[in-house]
Amino acid sequence: MFGFGRRIMIVAAGSILASLATAQDMMRHVDLSSPMFTAAEFTRAQIEANLKAANRAANLSGKSLNGLDLSGLDLTGANLRGARLNKAKLAGARLDRAILDQAWAIGADFSGASLMRASLFGSQMQEAKCDRANFSGARIAADFSRASLRNANFTGANLSADMRNQSMGLMRAVLKSADLTGANFEDANLASADLQFAKLAGAELNGASLAGAEAGGADFRGAFFDHTNLEGADITSARIDAASTSEFARARNLERALKE
Repeated sequence: MFGFGRRIMIVAAGSILASLATAQDMMRHVDLSSPMFTAAEFTRAQIEANLKAANRAANLSGKSLNGLDLSGLDLTGANLRGARLNKAKLAGARLDRAILDQAWAIGADFSGASLMRASLFGSQMQEAKCDRANFSGARIAADFSRASLRNANFTGANLSADMRNQSMGLMRAVLKSADLTGANFEDANLASADLQFAKLAGAELNGASLAGAEAGGADFRGAFFDHTNLEGADITSARIDAASTSEFARARNLERALKE
């Protein structure tokens, strides 16, 4: 009986680990070369007409808008849940309070766009260009791996892990190998976020929480720390300024960080 129970526990533990390993991995078994992820079912003119006629925020949920030039459009409060925006251009667009949950925006251009208080939960934003974009107050549990977010504004944003609903695994902001040079994370919540190999040189981290974050190999040189919570953050092989070592006193693997 004991052996049977132990086997149950091992299987359950394996299932949990598998779930965590595949969290936010929506790309598995998806053909990104199919028309659904490469073509658009509307033109910019049709989108503009829709926005003009609508008396409320636009509903573009589940629509294929891949490759469209939507630069500068006002999409405030728009419902883009599950929309496909791969390689779309939204530079300077206004997406405040927009819903981008489960949206696909791989390689999309959000340069200078405003996404204040927007929701990006389970969104696929790999290799997106978001330089100078404003994500202040946004809820972000998206995959920004290899994205460019230079000088982006994340003031007060919540990029932490969602510990309430883990049916899809651990949902959190994934910023693996992202360029966050000069980004503003003042008072942002990055608890348990994935920052492995991210570039955070010159980033503003005052008042931010990186508790439990995975930051192995990240570059923190020149970043600003004041009342930053780094408790339990894994900084194995991270590059930090020797003068800021004390800021990482409660981080994990400080002895394995590269102090320069």
